[in-house]
Amino acid sequence: MSKKFFLNISVLIGLAFFLGSCGVSKSLKDLPNISQYEANVVERQQLTDSTFLLGNNFLTKNQQGLYELYVSGNPYELGLKTGSLTQELFQEQERVFIEKIDELVPKKGKQKLLRKFLAWFNRKMYKNVDEQYKAEIYGISQYASKDYNRIAAPYPRVMYFHGAHDIGHALQDLALVGCSSFAAWGDHTADGKLIIGRNFDFYAGDDFAKNKIIAFVAPDEGYKFMSVTWGGMVGVVSGMNDQGLTVTINAGKSKFPLVAKTPISLVTREILQYASTIEEAIAIAKKREVFVSESIFVGSAKDKKAALIEVSPHNFGVYEVENGNQLVCSNHFQSAAYANDKKNQKHILESHSEYRYERMEELLDEEPKVTPQTAVDILRNRNGLEDKRIGYGNEKALNQMLAHHGIVFQPEDLMVWVSSNPYQLGEFVAYDLNEVFKNADENQKARSISIANKNIGPDPFLRTLAYRHYERYRALNSQITAALAAEEKIEPSVLSEFIAVNPDFWEVHFLVGQYYYENGLYKEALNAFETAKTKEVTTVPDLEAINTYIKKLKRKLK
Repeated sequence: MSKKFFLNISVLIGLAFFLGSCGVSKSLKDLPNISQYEANVVERQQLTDSTFLLGNNFLTKNQQGLYELYVSGNPYELGLKTGSLTQELFQEQERVFIEKIDELVPKKGKQKLLRKFLAWFNRKMYKNVDEQYKAEIYGISQYASKDYNRIAAPYPRVMYFHGAHDIGHALQDLALVGCSSFAAWGDHTADGKLIIGRNFDFYAGDDFAKNKIIAFVAPDEGYKFMSVTWGGMVGVVSGMNDQGLTVTINAGKSKFPLVAKTPISLVTREILQYASTIEEAIAIAKKREVFVSESIFVGSAKDKKAALIEVSPHNFGVYEVENGNQLVCSNHFQSAAYANDKKNQKHILESHSEYRYERMEELLDEEPKVTPQTAVDILRNRNGLEDKRIGYGNEKALNQMLAHHGIVFQPEDLMVWVSSNPYQLGEFVAYDLNEVFKNADENQKARSISIANKNIGPDPFLRTLAYRHYERYRALNSQITAALAAEEKIEPSVLSEFIAVNPDFWEVHFLVGQYYYENGLYKEALNAFETAKTKEVTTVPDLEAINTYIKKLKRKLK
C-alpha cells in the first residue's frame, strides 16, 4: 500500500479522535431487531463433502466447481440458512480476505491503525442499511469465524465486508476494479431478445475467486432472484430476478470518501429483490445514499432494453441510448449529469476505461447478430483495439485474465450463463430461472440445477502453450515483485524467461527495468524501459512513470 494511503488514514484517524468516538461506539453496539422474525432453522444434513441439505434448502457443488445454493424464507432465516449451509465457504472466504489485507499491510502497527480507521469510517453504515438486510447479515454472522474477532465482532465485521468493493476501488490499493459490460437487443441479436454480458474484475487474490457461489434466493417478500456471490455476502454484484430484471455494477472514479453509507451491493440487492422495470430500479437507487461512484447496469425483460443508473455521493444520472440497440459500459460515466464532472473527464483521459469501451464497440460491430456464445467470446477476448497483441494481463483487454467471474444474461427467457474457473475461461454453466424456482423446493437430493446441454464450452485457449506461458508469467511476476521489494538478487535466466513468456506486456519490461535500475545496470535498464514504452501501456500515469525512469537514466549515462 502507498505511503499516501496511510497518510490519508492517519489524518482521518486524527480527525476521528478530535471529533470523539461516540459515533463509533454506537455503530459497534448496533444490532438489528430480529424479534419480528420467526426462525425455525433445523440442523443441516451432510450428504457428501460438498452437498448439504437444510429442510428444502440446499448447497451442492457441480462438476464445474461452482457451488449452487438455494435458500428461502424471511430475512433472518435467509441469513441463518445461508450461514449454516455455507459456513465452511464463509470462513474460508474470511480467511482469504483477511490474509490478503495482512499481506498488503504486514506491520502490526499499521494493521491496528487500519482497524481503527475501518471502525471510524464505517460508523454510519448501520444507519444506511435497510433493516431486512441487517437481519440477514446478522443471521449469517452467527457462522463467522471466531479467529478474527480482533478485527471486530462478527456482526459489524460482516457488515464491513459488504463495503469491501466500495472501499477497494475508493482506496485503489486493495483491489483491481476494471469491469466491462455490454448489452444488445432488437436487430442486433440473433432472435431480437436482449442479451447482456459482463466481466467482474474485482481481484483480491486467486484464492478469493476459488469458491464461487451461484445463489438462488426465494425471499418471503419481493421477487426471487439469482446472483453470483461468495461466502458471507448477501449483496449483489451480478444477478437477475424472476421478472427478467438484471443488475451488474461497474466502479466509477471516486473521491476519497469520509464516511461509509450504503454499500453499492446492497443497493443492487434491493433493486433485484423489488424492481421489475428500469423505472422501478431508478426509484430504488434514488432513495439510497452511496459513498462511492458506481454505474449500475440494469437490463429489463419488460422494457426489452438496458440502461445505466450512475450514482455517486453528490450526483445521480441515468443514461439510455436513443434509437439504438446496444449499450456499453466500462468504468466512466456517460449521462448528462456527469458531463462536466472533472474527475470523470480525467478518468476517461488517463485510465484504461475508454480503451475497453472502444474495444467492446469494435467487437460488437463485428458481431451484427449477438448470441450467448458470441457474448461469451467477447468477454474472453484478450487482444487490444484492432486485434493488437497487448500482452496477457493488460487491463486494457476485456479479458484481463483475473476476473472473479464472467456472466451472460438472456432476461426474456430467464436464462443465465456463469463462468467457471479459471477466470472466465472455463465452461459457462447454464441456468433457467423458470426451472430453478419451480423445482428447487422439491430438490431433496440437491443435484445440480444447471442445464448441461445449454452450457457454453471452455475457451480453447486453455489447451494452448500460450496459456501455460501466462500461468508461468504469473508465478514469475510474484517471484520478481517479491524480490524487488526485498532487494534480493534475481538470476538473469529468470528475467529472460519472464520476458519470453509474456513479451507483449509493457509491465514485464517495466519490472525488469526496475530491477536493473536498482542494481546499477543503467544501460540494461534504459533498454528495458524504452522497450516497455513501445508496448500498449495501460494508463497515462504508467506512461509517465516510464518516461521518468528514461529521463533519469539518460542523465546518469551522459
